[in-house]
Amino acid sequence: MLDTFILTDEIPDSTPEVLHPEIRVLESDDTYGKIAIEPLQKGYGITIGNPLRRILLSSIKGSAITWVKIDNVVHEYTHVEGVKEEVIDLLLNIKRIRIRTQSDRTGKMRLDITGQGRVCAGDISTSSDFVIVNPELHLATLNSDNTQLAIEFNVEQGVGYKPASQPEEVIGLPVGVLPVDAIFSPVRRVNYSVERTRVGQITGLRAPSARDLDRRSCNTIRCYTGGC
Repeated sequence: MLDTFILTDEIPDSTPEVLHPEIRVLESDDTYGKIAIEPLQKGYGITIGNPLRRILLSSIKGSAITWVKIDNVVHEYTHVEGVKEEVIDLLLNIKRIRIRTQSDRTGKMRLDITGQGRVCAGDISTSSDFVIVNPELHLATLNSDNTQLAIEFNVEQGVGYKPASQPEEVIGLPVGVLPVDAIFSPVRRVNYSVERTRVGQITGLRAPSARDLDRRSCNTIRCYTGGC
C-alpha cells in the first residue's frame, strides 16, 4: 500500500531576518558614556558585549607617570624634611594623577614649590603635550614656610598596567629615581546589559510577534573613564 502525501502551499520560512543594528549615544560626559546597540539577533548581545568590554579595559592606549625623582631622596622608605607625608605615601598619591596626552612622545613634568600649605596636582608644571585632568588631587602637605619640594616626573604612553616592581623597570635606573606603578588605561570600568527589544516604531511595519521579540536584543554598554 502506497503512502499518500499532501503538499501544502505554506512553506516555513527558515531564512533569518536581516537586522541593521544602530549605535545610539544615550548619555555622555567627560568621564562616562552610555550607548545602545540594537537591534541584534538573539545571542549576539553577549557575543559583542564581552569582547568589547575586554578590549576597552585592556587595550586602549593611555599615558601615565612611570618614575619620579625627588630632590634629596634616594629611596621610597624615607622622609622629606617639612613634608607631612612619607615618601611612599607621596608616591601613592602621584600614581593617582590622570594625564591626557596631546602627542605620542615621552615627556617630563616638574613640580617646584616652597612654603606652607597643600600641594595639588595642579601645581605641577606641564608642557603643551600633557594636560592633568584631576588638578585638585592632593599630593602632599608642606608644614613650614621654608619647606621645599622639587619633583621630576617621567610620563610615558602604554597599554594596561605596568607595576613598578618589574625587574626590567628597576634595573638600570640611576640612584634616586623611584619607579611608580603605571596605570595606562584611560578606562576604569565597563559593564553591559542585554535586553529583549523590538524594531522601532516605523509606520507600515507589522506588529512583531512574541517569536520576533525573542529573536531581538539590545546591548547597553556603560563605560567609566578617568577623563583622559
